[in-house]
Amino acid sequence: MSTAAKQTTKPAPKPATAKSPDTSGTSVVTTPSDLEIRCERIFDAPKDKVWRAYTDPKLIAQWWGRGNKLEIQAHELKRGGRWRFVEHGDDGEFGFEGEFREVTPKDRIVQTFGWDGMQGKIIVETAEFHDLRDGRTKIVSTSVFASREDRDSMLSYGMEKGMNESFAALDRLLGTM
Repeated sequence: MSTAAKQTTKPAPKPATAKSPDTSGTSVVTTPSDLEIRCERIFDAPKDKVWRAYTDPKLIAQWWGRGNKLEIQAHELKRGGRWRFVEHGDDGEFGFEGEFREVTPKDRIVQTFGWDGMQGKIIVETAEFHDLRDGRTKIVSTSVFASREDRDSMLSYGMEKGMNESFAALDRLLGTM
C-alpha cells in the first residue's frame, strides 16, 4: 500500500476555534491504497449551504469547472440518475459524466465518474459531508480506481490541481451565499 501524501494549502486561513484546528481552505490529498485517492477539505460554511452548492445545478455551474464556464447537460440527483458536465476553459473543452449510485441528502453521494480524456476508465467516488458543529463543514471524498495505473494516470493529468481550483471557486461562492 502506498502512503504517499500531499498537502495543498491556500493562503490566509481564518483563525482557529478552541475546539478544532482550522484547516479551512486546505485540501489534504492522500493515496491510502493502490486503488484510492482520498481528499479531505474543510469549508467555512454550514453543512446545509455546502450541500446546496454541491447539488444544485445552478450553483454547481459556478464552481465545479475550476470557475470556468460549465455546461450542465444532465444532473438527475437520485439513485440511477445520470450526470454530465462539459467545462469550457482557455485550455480546451473537457467532458465528465457518471451515474448516481447513492444519494443520502446532506450526508453522502456515491457516483461513478468518467472523464472524456480517460475513455473507458470508470471511477467510483464517495463524498461525505460532516457538520463540524462550529459553522464549518468537512467533505471527505474517496475515489476508487480499477487499477493503480488508472489512479496514477488521473493524478498525472492534474486532478489535484483542478480539484483545488474548483474548491477555491466553491469557497468564493459559499462566501456570497
